[in-house]
Amino acid sequence: MKLRRLRQHKKGRIEIIPMIDVMFFLLATFMLASLSMQSLNSLAVNLPQGEASPMQVKTPVTLTVRAGGEIFLNQTPVTLDRLAATLRPMLQAASATVIVAADEVAPQGIVVKAMLQARAAGAEHFLLAVKRGD
Repeated sequence: MKLRRLRQHKKGRIEIIPMIDVMFFLLATFMLASLSMQSLNSLAVNLPQGEASPMQVKTPVTLTVRAGGEIFLNQTPVTLDRLAATLRPMLQAASATVIVAADEVAPQGIVVKAMLQARAAGAEHFLLAVKRGD
């Protein structure tokens, strides 16, 4: 006589749904961490809208012109007369690219004069900072 077991043994299986949840959590955590590590050495200005490709510069120098005409190099205030002398050592340490973050209502003449002073200091390329249009 053969006895049947009352309980059948089931094979164990790996549930994949909790593992997917953990992977999405890790992905979101690393994305937020990488966004917080991004540093742009500029001050808050109201940028004009435009289309631009992502920036691929290692250590950029940021030339900021505020609405009132104040000029900053990497958050350090400078005058138009001292701009070239202050920028020259910065360009030797970094690439010869300068990011120009000019306020939308900044005087155009001051922006152009600042860019000409940066060119005299040895800047070869200028990138204009814009905010993406939605």
